[in-house]
Amino acid sequence: MSLYRRGGKRLLDVVLASAGLIVALPLLAVAAAALKLDSPGPVFHRARRVGRGGRSFTFLKLRSMRADAEELRGLLLHRNITQGPTFKLHDDPRVTRVGRWLRKTSLDELPQLLHVLAGDMSLVGPRPPFPEEVEHYEPWMRRRLDVRPGLTCLWQIRGRSDLPFDEWMRLDVEYVERHSLRLDAMILVLTVPAVLSGRGAY
Repeated sequence: MSLYRRGGKRLLDVVLASAGLIVALPLLAVAAAALKLDSPGPVFHRARRVGRGGRSFTFLKLRSMRADAEELRGLLLHRNITQGPTFKLHDDPRVTRVGRWLRKTSLDELPQLLHVLAGDMSLVGPRPPFPEEVEHYEPWMRRRLDVRPGLTCLWQIRGRSDLPFDEWMRLDVEYVERHSLRLDAMILVLTVPAVLSGRGAY
């Protein structure tokens, strides 16, 4: 195992996540105020997600949907645009005005820097899945749980939600097998134009 995998990746996570949180604090304050003015409900959305080794943790992000979004989910299942166990919609009616902007810019993901500092996540790695998604994984897909989940990964710089589910899983497994300092640096750099383009963000 390389020196980077043994400890260098974790050190990079702590340093960059700490710096990122300092920069992000004013943005989080503005986003929180906008959320409260735009729609009733909490500022943060919490959900159970699956991390490294199949261990679950409470996942935090800025709320981008109506407070009753989960209750409305069953009424929208017929509009799901993805294959496999995931659920995504174009123009999801549950997304608020401010939430749509947060998703387009990925600012709703900023609280996850706290998970990076806590060690539940990494800056780069497969996105943390819902427990019900993991229940439907084929055996080869479970390889993506061999590393800490991340804020960004290969599939996010190659189309994000526009990619088919199997291709998303294949890219995650490819990352698990290949991850290195060079690959992580490339993904972090390419994430910036991917986010700015807004492609596949909904």
